[in-house]
Amino acid sequence: MTALARPREGRMIGGVCLALAERFDVPVTTVRVAFLVSCLLPGPQFLIYIALWILLPSERR
Repeated sequence: MTALARPREGRMIGGVCLALAERFDVPVTTVRVAFLVSCLLPGPQFLIYIALWILLPSERR
């Protein structure tokens, strides 16, 4: 497993889904679709995404 950091390459919007996909070794498309589907349900998903965007460091090069 890799460290949880937002990659600089290949990200859309904030790179949170890509960071989670790389960390848990699952396809990024699966994570993105799961996030979009979860947004249809009531809950703080969007706020959690924004919090992770702010709190996760960007990958260093």
